[in-house]
This record gives sequence, C-alpha cells and structure tokens, in this order.
Amino acid sequence: MKALEILPAIDVKDGVAIRLAKGELDKQSEYGDPLEVAAEFTSSGVSWIHLVDLDAAFGLGNNFEIIDSVIKSVDIKIQLSGGIKDGESLNRALSTGAHRINLGTSALDNPEWVESVIKKHGNKIAVSLDVMGRVLSARGGTKSSGDLFQMITRLDKAGCARYVLTDVDRDGTLTGPNLELLKEVTSFTKTPIVASGGISSLSDVKALMQLTDQGVEAVIIGKALYTGAFTLAQVIAAAKGE
Repeated sequence: MKALEILPAIDVKDGVAIRLAKGELDKQSEYGDPLEVAAEFTSSGVSWIHLVDLDAAFGLGNNFEIIDSVIKSVDIKIQLSGGIKDGESLNRALSTGAHRINLGTSALDNPEWVESVIKKHGNKIAVSLDVMGRVLSARGGTKSSGDLFQMITRLDKAGCARYVLTDVDRDGTLTGPNLELLKEVTSFTKTPIVASGGISSLSDVKALMQLTDQGVEAVIIGKALYTGAFTLAQVIAAAKGE
C-alpha cells in the first residue's frame, strides 16, 4: 500500500480563512487569518497545503496579495487553486511560486487552452474535476461542463499529470468521501487522483489509504480539521499507518 499525501486546505474569502458547505457561499464558517492557519499547518509536519482563492473561484475579485503572502511565508509545497481558467489568471498564479497550479473546472469550457497549458507546464499542472453525480460542475458557474469521463479521456490524451476530484455534494459536509466515485475514476484512468470532499474521520482517511495502489495519491482535508474532528498530527500518523 502506497503512502497517502495529506493536503490540509485553506480557503480564503475576503481575506479570511473560511469553509463552505457543498461549495455554496451562503453556507460558510470563518476560521481566521490565513497566515496563522498556514503557520499552524506547517508546524504540524505536512509537506503540502491546498490553498484556494474562493473569491477568484466565484468571480468575486481575488485575494492575490494574501495568497502570495501565505505562499511566501511557508517552506512547504503549495497547491494553488481558485479561478485559474485563462492565461492571465494562470500567469498570476505561477508568479506566486506555488509548486502546483490547479486549473479550475471552469477552465474545461476551453479544453484546447487546458491542453496547451498541460503540454507547456507538465507536472506543475493539476486539473480540478468538480462533479455532481457524473457531471462536471464549475464552482461559481451557472452551467455544467459536460461528462466527467469524456473529459478525463480527453485530458489523459493530453498528458494531464493529476486530477483533483471533488464531489461537490459532499464538500464541507463531513459525510465521508465518495469512495464509489473514486473507485470508478481510478479504474477508468491511470492518472493520479487527489481526493476532495466529505472527509469527517480518521476512518475515512484509512478507507482512502486502501485506494492508494489504485491511484488515489492524496487527500484534501478542510472542515474536519477546523471543527476539531481530529488533529493534523493524528491524520498524518493515520496516513502512515501508525
């Protein structure tokens, strides 16, 4: 069984670290200064942080200065996400020095551009697949972006390095990950998957560990950490089988 990478999440809106439920802005909880949260996560021994600009994701502006400050304040790897869907937003994201850029699901409305970015930047690019059922659903968008598996087929051909797969209905709900969806996707593609959405307990993390040999390489954890369901140290230990 391969190791499972843990990516604690920091979602930034109006300069504050928050968490949404089911990706909806009217269902949010505030958790303080993103810089302080990043420092706390870093001191716990993680190798990665999943950092999201929610305002950018929903087309409500951006938190670029704070995002940039968070990235420069830590000495671990950052996976940066949130509204990265065109050349301008990509160049801004790259300028932060983030180790990995996660293209937004809305970018899939322009698959030719996504393919060109994958070709140019390779392993530095992940593609976000936010889904409701089996249909892609961009956060902050008003339309679906097509069938999940058709898009994976196209992105696989383009050489996509990894996908960040989020079941939107479970995101921020503490109802557990969608294991069936993850199994279905990992049986369909050999591209590594970062799982996101619904993690509520250490048993959820252990269930994902059973899928590492199938292609789930990492998990993003947000609300469960903020609500005290477990500590970051506990989840890191669980991911190592301790």
